[in-house]
Amino acid sequence: MNWQDEVKEDSFINEEIIENLLETHKKPTKEEFDKIIAKAHKHIRLELDEVAMLLNSSEQDRIDTIFKTAKEIKEEVYGHRVVLFAPLYIGNKCMNNCTYCGFKATNDTTIRKTLTLDELGEEVKALEDEGHKRLILVYGTHPDYTPEFMAETIRKVYETKSGKGEIRRVNINASPLDVEEFKVVKDAGIGTYQIFQESYHLETYKRVHPSGEKSKFKWRLFGLDRAMRAGIDDVGIGALFGLYDWKFEVMGLMQHVLHLEETFGVGPHTISFPRLNEANGAIKDPKYVVKDDDLKRIIAILRLAVPYTGLILTARETAELRKECMELGVSQIDAGTKIELQGYSKHKKEQDLRKEQFKIGDSRGLDEVMGELMTQGFIPSFCTACYRLGRTGEHFMEFSKPGFIHNFCTPNALLTLSEYLDDYASPETKKAGYSLVEKELKTINLGNAKDSILKKLESIKNGERDLYY
Repeated sequence: MNWQDEVKEDSFINEEIIENLLETHKKPTKEEFDKIIAKAHKHIRLELDEVAMLLNSSEQDRIDTIFKTAKEIKEEVYGHRVVLFAPLYIGNKCMNNCTYCGFKATNDTTIRKTLTLDELGEEVKALEDEGHKRLILVYGTHPDYTPEFMAETIRKVYETKSGKGEIRRVNINASPLDVEEFKVVKDAGIGTYQIFQESYHLETYKRVHPSGEKSKFKWRLFGLDRAMRAGIDDVGIGALFGLYDWKFEVMGLMQHVLHLEETFGVGPHTISFPRLNEANGAIKDPKYVVKDDDLKRIIAILRLAVPYTGLILTARETAELRKECMELGVSQIDAGTKIELQGYSKHKKEQDLRKEQFKIGDSRGLDEVMGELMTQGFIPSFCTACYRLGRTGEHFMEFSKPGFIHNFCTPNALLTLSEYLDDYASPETKKAGYSLVEKELKTINLGNAKDSILKKLESIKNGERDLYY
């Protein structure tokens, strides 16, 4: 395959439009701001000019309004549930030379490894023994990591069981493929395929990706188009904040959302907003460091801009900051995260950046994270019902956009939480969890559905598993 022949489309990232909108709407009026907030409350996706106005609304009273609205929208669309997952690194060999990454090809101090299938099985068992049900597999860019290899590892994860544990959804974070290669991966039963553009600003992209396949801006930019043409209708986008101006990158993410909606009738299933962290041999430009307060604005503005899309906050951030950000519209987080190869099975506690892509900020175990979420009033969820019942892509949005997905999210979250409480939780978490389940049941007003939920909860107590709506 010659990648130049594969990418004949014009880039959908229009830097001139982004810069003009940010400049033109530098000082939005109160009337303009209030109108955008009212539109967001209707769960209508915002336009580029409206997002630019929110990005330029730096007055504290407006920021407070954005934060409050983000919290309300998230609860209206998804309820109190927060989905949990764990990242699992399969291999860190890489042919790219991304300046910010500990895995870059020229970094000769990085200790390289690819998991064997047996080693992968041990990692999966360790994760299942903690209670995980959802994983995202992460691969470097290397000839060893073919679509066939990825498919083999996906099948290995699904077939590996430990006690009552099983993985019910495998997502992927890997290099872009061509359409036929994406089909190979899809046939193995993946959930969401993530490709982060890292930076939507072309000159910055070229600067931080000097060589390797990842240096090809358009090949990566249109990667998820090829995934969707291959039949993968749940895709995840993201930018690495700290490489360029954060307002520009939010606008780039929005242009990506618009492109997918206009081309395929459905936008991304998830949006991620990781910040640049310390990494072995990495270069960091202090000019574009994103402050904690600005990260909060990014999250909240994205929630207003795309109310029906999942927002992922990762363990790159500290436990304290993650706790603060949860109120701003986050719908997915990782927990019990270890990013060293074999980190789960060997119970690695301290990070060795020679073996890892970047420094993580929240190394707490799954049980501790779940306990904190519940004290905040969130329902930790391992639900995979939508994926397994075909509520993906356009079908998911049919439920999500009008807010109907809430009717599935809360019951399914309570069912998977109850599984966890019975099978894995510490006494403290179990106590908090059952109290939360009882409290949430009182708020459910779905007619006969409530009786069905109570019956399923009773079945779980009697040993049945994997019950969902």
